[in-house]
Amino acid sequence: MSDRLRAVRPSSAVGPGARLAVVGAVVGVLALAGVIAFGVTHLGFLRSDTRSSFVAWTLIAWTVFVIAVLALRFVPARWTTAVVVVGAVVVGLAALAGPPSTSTDSARYAWDGIVQHAGVSPYAHTPQSTALSGLRPDWLFPDKVDGTCDDLKPRFRGLGDGADGHCTAINRPDVTTIYPPMAQLWFAAVRAFVPATAQYMPFQVAGLLLSLVVTVALVVVLRKTGRPTWWAALWAWSPLVASEAVTNSHVDALGAALATAGAVLVAFGRPIWGGIALGAATATKLIPAIVYPPLLGRWRSWWAIPVGIAVFGLLYVPYVLTTGLDVLGYLPGYLSEEGYEDGSRFALVSMVFRGDAATVVVGLAVLLAAFVAWRLSDPSRPWSGEVLMIGVTFLAVTPRYPWYALLLIPFVVLSGRWEWLSIGLAIALRGVWPSTDAYRWWLLAAVAVIVVVTLLRTSRSDWRRWWERLSFRRVEHVR
Repeated sequence: MSDRLRAVRPSSAVGPGARLAVVGAVVGVLALAGVIAFGVTHLGFLRSDTRSSFVAWTLIAWTVFVIAVLALRFVPARWTTAVVVVGAVVVGLAALAGPPSTSTDSARYAWDGIVQHAGVSPYAHTPQSTALSGLRPDWLFPDKVDGTCDDLKPRFRGLGDGADGHCTAINRPDVTTIYPPMAQLWFAAVRAFVPATAQYMPFQVAGLLLSLVVTVALVVVLRKTGRPTWWAALWAWSPLVASEAVTNSHVDALGAALATAGAVLVAFGRPIWGGIALGAATATKLIPAIVYPPLLGRWRSWWAIPVGIAVFGLLYVPYVLTTGLDVLGYLPGYLSEEGYEDGSRFALVSMVFRGDAATVVVGLAVLLAAFVAWRLSDPSRPWSGEVLMIGVTFLAVTPRYPWYALLLIPFVVLSGRWEWLSIGLAIALRGVWPSTDAYRWWLLAAVAVIVVVTLLRTSRSDWRRWWERLSFRRVEHVR
């Protein structure tokens, strides 16, 4: 018996290397939380004269993040999950330290929620409409100073009605809301338990809770698929998640959460429930619709498509009944304003193609990615196909706003394709430094990282197998 005890003790004991790894991960996540809290409380709201400071802050946060995750890799497996989750709480609380710093979108969220609780459709009136002037809280519509909003810029701007002397934190106050019905339900739910005077904190707390739910869900899926749980830190500790899901409270976090849940459910043989989640995700922000193709490798999974479409349509019904076709809101105008119609917003494709040709090329690139992802994805583990589909779409469309990248991160976690996070960093930098030329270089650097790492990790047999699947030479059946 004594020999057995001596044999067991060394394996159960914690060596100095493991202790050092734990200390390194803890110090790393505390340092990351400190960097995030400093930025939120000291950099103020993004202005043209503070862009270089925001770029430096972004790069420092991502550097500390990488170091912390590398240290986490060497933490003993039985402690990893606890460190990941506690770290997510610490980083998330740091992100709550101040108001939104790079976006005022959550001001529109709050207004849409306030309007709905007054029994009015958010698609019926613009924020500057005098029909809703009695609903305006002071924090969203402060008084002008000496007859102007100049002293309150850049967070506030003129309301536009010219009659009541108010400013507003809502961007585009002269148009109706752009957000689909699932997003509207989220806005109403978050504002249901707080007074109209409550400012940005309700959505920030909701964003933190949502990010923690995603963290725990990713840990569960990683365990179920037999992969190390430290990968969940790529979401849980991500500076992009802290900034865009919590501080700036973007509804894209809800879309990413629902899309991830839908993909997981379909992959695990629950296409009906998966379709419900995917339909809700698409009705939150339309972009999650791109997660469908990699899931369709087996016929049973195709049920997710009609179910998702049905849920998407049903979520619109209450708003259509009250507002009619106005439920489209400012979406058509937004697409035109952002350059989607004339192809001017595609940073990479526009280097070669212009106008309608650029739009056609982008459409073809997305369709090609969908075909490749569909053919190559393992139906039971479609995560790499999701990363390919989302990543190529982002490279083609080149979104200007970092919160779009929230959709990519959970699938990077599940697939282990960490190199695709470089796209998230490129988009994050674009969000604080609006230079198309610089953005192109960042995206090209991301492409280089993805290509090099993919070539290094892919064997000849993998290339051969992929070619056979793409050319329909052989159909592999996955149990």
